[in-house]
Amino acid sequence: MKKLMLLVVLLSLANVGWAESDRESSNDRLDNAGKVLHEIMAAPDNGIPEEVLEHAKCIAVVPHMIKGGFVFGAENGRGVATCRTANGWSAPAFFAITGGSWGLQIGVEGVDLVMIIQNDKGMQHLLESKFQLGADASAAAGPVGRHASADTDWKLEAEVLTYSRAKGAFAGLTLSGASVRRDDDSMHAIYGPNVTTRSALTGKVAIPAAAESFLSAVRSAKSQAIAEAKK
Repeated sequence: MKKLMLLVVLLSLANVGWAESDRESSNDRLDNAGKVLHEIMAAPDNGIPEEVLEHAKCIAVVPHMIKGGFVFGAENGRGVATCRTANGWSAPAFFAITGGSWGLQIGVEGVDLVMIIQNDKGMQHLLESKFQLGADASAAAGPVGRHASADTDWKLEAEVLTYSRAKGAFAGLTLSGASVRRDDDSMHAIYGPNVTTRSALTGKVAIPAAAESFLSAVRSAKSQAIAEAKK
């Protein structure tokens, strides 16, 4: 009986430790995602155009994915997303991205990914917690600069615009075949067991304090783009 009680106590302590570790890594991801977006928008003449941000339904960031190779695979990347609601940007939802072809990024490490979901159909895929870029949701490399050219089809066709930053270079990214799914561990760590991706992204969940740095970067992204365009 004593051995059984000791085992129960050890398992309980392990669960607490795992929960704290998940919470800490999720908070770090929120902070890093905010920093990535802020740095991208502060880059002179090389950010996400204000027109793209103006029409964005949701913004998702995967900070600091570490992987190298001739054709980059987004294995086990983890990110955060927020969507527009009637009351502003939503509480973040956590997701993982796996697989996919990232074009020719030879020997690259430390890649940041930004996805702009720009219409209701793309948003619905994100709310469903699992979809594949290029199959369920159309995706295209996003335009880069302070303004998006009016004669491009970025606004009319792709549900998701994708960007990458590697070694300081920021560019629209051709990404297909990647699977985006809910990150259960992080959602549980931040919100508990009963919060869905849909409820978070539709504004039905209170925004956690740890998300403020990320959401602040999202809120200020368009004004950063406008300010840089005037320089």
